[in-house]
Amino acid sequence: MDLGAAGERRAVTDVDGGAQAERSATLARLCIVSHVVHYEHEGRLWAYAPYAREIDIWADLFPEVLIAAPSRRQEPPPDCQAFCRPNIIVIPQGEWGGISIAAKLWAVARLPVTTLALWKTLRRADAIHVRCPGNLGLVGVLLAPIASNYLVAKYAGQWSDYPKEPFSFRLQKRILRSGWWKGPVTVYGPTGEAGKNLVSFFTSVMNSSHVDRACRSSEMRSIKGPIHVVFVGRLSVAKNVDVLLEAVASVRAKGMKVKCTLVGDGPQRDSLVGQAMKLGISDVTFFRGALPFDQVLAVYEEAHVAVLASQTEGWPKAIAEAMAFGLVCIGSNRGLVPWMLGEGRGLVVPPRDVEALATALAGVVGTPAQHLEMGRRASLWARRYSIEGLQSALAELLAEHWGVTLSVPGDASKP
Repeated sequence: MDLGAAGERRAVTDVDGGAQAERSATLARLCIVSHVVHYEHEGRLWAYAPYAREIDIWADLFPEVLIAAPSRRQEPPPDCQAFCRPNIIVIPQGEWGGISIAAKLWAVARLPVTTLALWKTLRRADAIHVRCPGNLGLVGVLLAPIASNYLVAKYAGQWSDYPKEPFSFRLQKRILRSGWWKGPVTVYGPTGEAGKNLVSFFTSVMNSSHVDRACRSSEMRSIKGPIHVVFVGRLSVAKNVDVLLEAVASVRAKGMKVKCTLVGDGPQRDSLVGQAMKLGISDVTFFRGALPFDQVLAVYEEAHVAVLASQTEGWPKAIAEAMAFGLVCIGSNRGLVPWMLGEGRGLVVPPRDVEALATALAGVVGTPAQHLEMGRRASLWARRYSIEGLQSALAELLAEHWGVTLSVPGDASKP
């Protein structure tokens, strides 16, 4: 791992730097503020795979990208991938946050140190991209307008307010709506607000080869044998995976054959394993843990139904991916999910409604032909969201709001 000043950690890759196109001379260095944990392992920088693929796209638009984010020197989880661009440098920031009183007090105590460290990094940048919601994002949206005139933010959660939403999330949205933030804010879906800096935007999830693979899988899909339900995501309270297990148990109690695969890891894993045993479905419930992206796609190929009935969602990539593979998708009536699954592309249920979810699952078993057609409609719709269009969309967005032309290099699908 190449080290720069002050413990900087640079992405090392065998990609030919000459393949990168000419950049804007005015904005040479972009700083990205992110709460995502980065990993230094085997001489490379790693992060959660969908995030890493997106950051590689940003790195194609600027000569140098600084990422102000937490960083660990350890082997990354299986759902991570290495950055492919050589011009990415991580400036480690402290990890802080949590829901306990002790964690919140510690966060407050560390706030001066966190603020100073982030400020020093922001001062080195020509342009700043802050990713919200998150604790570091909150500090970033307060500091960035002082450090640069070239600002862009991404709000990756549900933009509309929802019950029991954390106060810090609402505060970040309020700041981004205000005159303090003088740059575009990309949000998932229609905002319903007149703020001129709010831009509906969708992060691409798969490259062209992934989409081709999804198309082939969708065209060959059938619903035979036990209905195979898959969940892909973090095993956390907000994802309501416990409700999915109860619904699976309910469907099975009615004599219907069903099995469930859970892809992902998180703080609820042990309790969910125990719940599956208590419900008597541990023999048909498979905890796969965090998987590399290609293995996640293989799970989509094997499944019939994808469920993501969270308390809140913005633009859930897991649903978009499953739709592309032609799965029958069942999501919560939150965020953009009703829009994604509208017009007969999927089903929505209220969060934590076991009966509604069980009824939806049983319906797939009862009318397989109807639901196969639903999956085909979903696949046709989801194919438009490939990563190839993301570079151009970002360049156009920044050109419109910043008045600076950024060149878009070659094929974004290539590592």
